This record gives sequence, C-alpha cells and structure tokens, in this order.
Amino acid sequence: MPTSIIQRALWAVLLGLTALWLGAEPTPWPQPFHYFAFRASFMQYSGALAIGAMSVAMVLAVRPTWLEPHLRGLDKMYRLHKWLGITALVTSVAHWWLGQGTKWMVGWGWLVRPPRGPRPSPADQGMLEAWFGSQRHLAETVGEWAFYAAAVLMVLALVKRFPYHWFAKTHTVLAALYLALVFHSVVLVKFPYWGSALGVVLAVLMAGGSVAAVLVLGGRVGARRQVSAEVVSTTAYPGVNALHTTLRVGEGWPGHRAGQFAFVTLDPKEGAHPYTLASAWDAQTRRLSLVTKALGDHTRRLPELVKPGLPATIEGPYGCFDFTDAQPHQIWIGAGIGITPFIARMQQLAAQGLQGVSVDLFHPTAQRDDRALAQLHADARAAGIRLHVLVDAQDGRLDGAHIRHLVPQWLQASVWFCGPVGLGQALLADFRAHGLMPQRFHQELFQMR
Repeated sequence: MPTSIIQRALWAVLLGLTALWLGAEPTPWPQPFHYFAFRASFMQYSGALAIGAMSVAMVLAVRPTWLEPHLRGLDKMYRLHKWLGITALVTSVAHWWLGQGTKWMVGWGWLVRPPRGPRPSPADQGMLEAWFGSQRHLAETVGEWAFYAAAVLMVLALVKRFPYHWFAKTHTVLAALYLALVFHSVVLVKFPYWGSALGVVLAVLMAGGSVAAVLVLGGRVGARRQVSAEVVSTTAYPGVNALHTTLRVGEGWPGHRAGQFAFVTLDPKEGAHPYTLASAWDAQTRRLSLVTKALGDHTRRLPELVKPGLPATIEGPYGCFDFTDAQPHQIWIGAGIGITPFIARMQQLAAQGLQGVSVDLFHPTAQRDDRALAQLHADARAAGIRLHVLVDAQDGRLDGAHIRHLVPQWLQASVWFCGPVGLGQALLADFRAHGLMPQRFHQELFQMR
C-alpha cells in the first residue's frame, strides 16, 4: 500500500520530535495555566516541529538513494517531502501567530501581558548562551521575513497550475530561506534544550538540512548520477498526443531496471523533468527510450524541440517499482501514459522469459492510436502476457469488477498500477474491500509536486 509507508514515516517524524520535546521540557503543561505560559511553551514545541519537518524535507530534496529501499522509491520520498512541507507550513503559521498575533492582541487590548520577570544577566551566563541572547532580535527579524517568503513559495508549490519550470526555480529559493530559518532556530531554541536528546536530534537534522540546502543552491543535486546523452530518433503518435524518444547514453550510466525513471534535461532553459524509462537496458546498444505525453507547455513543445542529434543529460536511475514479489500471478494496470513502465518490463521479459509468473496487463485509455496499439500488442506477444486494452468511449471505464471478471485468480495476484492517482485509489479501495491484502497493491506515485 503506497501511502501507508508515507504516513508511517510522517508520523514517526512528528511523534518522535514530540516525545523528545516532552523529555526536554520540564513543564510542557505549565502551572498555573494561562495564555502567556502556554504561548511560551507551545512556541518552543511548534518551532521544533517546524524546523524538524523542514530539515527532513530538505534532506529528501537532494534525492538520497540510500533512503529509496526504506521508503520504496523516490516517488514515495517526494510525496513524504510534500507532506513534510505542508506540516512545516502549518506549524510555522501557528508559531508565527503565537509570536506576532499575540503582540497585535496586546496592542488591541484583547490581552494584558503579565509583568516580565528579570532577564538573566550576561555575567551569569556562559559565553555561548550570552551570545545567543545578544542575537535574539536579529534572529526574530530574520525568521519573520524568511517565514513570509517561505510561506508564499510553499503555497505556490501546491498550485498545480503554476508552471513546472517556475516551480523548480522558485523552489530552489526555499533552500536559502531554510538556512535563514536555521539561524532563527539555533538562536531562539531554549538554551537548556541543547543539552538534551531533543537538542542533539535538532542539531543533526539542521546540520543535514544545511548541507542539503548548500547542494541545492550550488546546483549539485544528483550531479554524481548525471551522464550525457544524445537523441537518436523520435516517433510521434498523434492519436494519443505522445512522443517516443530514443537516446544513446554515454559512459557512466549504471543501467536500470524496468519500472525505474530518470530526470532528463532536453532543454537547459526548462531544466530536468522526471520520465519513466520505457525500455529495458541493453549495455551493448546503450540506448533507452522515453514516452512523453503532451500534458503541459513543455511536453507540448517536445515534438518541435526534440530532433536526432539533440544533446541531453540524464540523471538516475531512481525508483523501486520493479515488479519484484513472490506471487504466481501479476495484474498490471497502465492507465494512459502510465503504460510506460510496463513497456520496459515487457521488453525485459521478452529477453529473459516470464520465469513461472503469469501476467495480465490492462491498458485503459481515453485516446486511441492504431500504430501505438499495434506496437503494444507486439510487445505483449513477445513477452507472453495477456493484454486487455480498454478505450473509454467504446469499452467504458476500468473498474475492479472488470478486472476480477477477466482474471479469476486475482486474489492470489499482486497488482502493479501506474496512472492517475484517483483511479489508483479507487482500484485499491475496491480490491481491499474484496479481500486483497493491501501490501500486494503497488502504485507508482509519479506526481513530483
């Protein structure tokens, strides 16, 4: 079940930070309880959650391959990155309101601030604590303005109509804002916390996040996994608004498994885009294929942009959508452009054989291109799998009942899905309701924002 591991990881971060804060804070629920006592305590808690979530999200932004097996692919890591960003935004807003909103409410006469107690004398503090105290005003100002800018950019990142290339450029600015928020947090975290387990964990997270931010700002994300490539040929399928592109990759490409994807730069002004690799790897020819569909401004321009001889850069491979399990039967569902990982797997099986596994491939599509379907049928025959093509206008929408009718052994099968998120969620709910174990449903979450 693709989302459960993301939920578990998110809750592990939040509950772990909460437990550490409770262990570090001698009075998490101050007595006597009043608003300003609650404010002082909750500002520390919300600040720890916000910078902790941002730090983990920043580490995930540099695509650490060592985490892929644990989170089952970069697509899941990016979904976790997104939810950590949302968590950081929500907790930061609460943190900001407790700080700035309280000042406004005091000014409006809604609250009466109690008399301040005496501040510790610098002579009674260590050198480091005294220095932190001297930086409080600067840290508050930097944190406030960094919060405003980061909040705007986080909201823009969630707006799907915001163009991808602008999203990528503005998202990079968040790395600089994160470094400003690290300064804010280091200075304003309650000084005794630094001697606790919470302080150690926050220091490690912010150090890792800061290194990741520097890599992002320096354009070094994935740099060690990038190789040069060149477009060899292209084939257009106008019936489905798709383009098949074959590239020859240079030395350094480690090879890939069917179902993996890569970040490909075809236009330096546009930057890298993620594409599922639509071919099995052959070290002799060093060629790989992409199938792109005209879904946005960039992909609509590809037929005019991509010509034989065009230089490209490819980074990867990434992903754990690798068709590996112990089930005797597999059900593949490639909806629309989600067919691409299955094309690569069919090519691999044509060369290696099914090895005791039977497969049914369902390809629901709203559009039809006879040449593309003929190639798909040829790939299925070569791989020895059963292909079911459903064109929406004549065959209706694909649902769980249709699959169960055509695949009697579905309960002993694993399901591999790539396509629209809504269809995947509907099929998962249907199969679970009829007894399929959720861990047998594998879904590629190919939305990178």
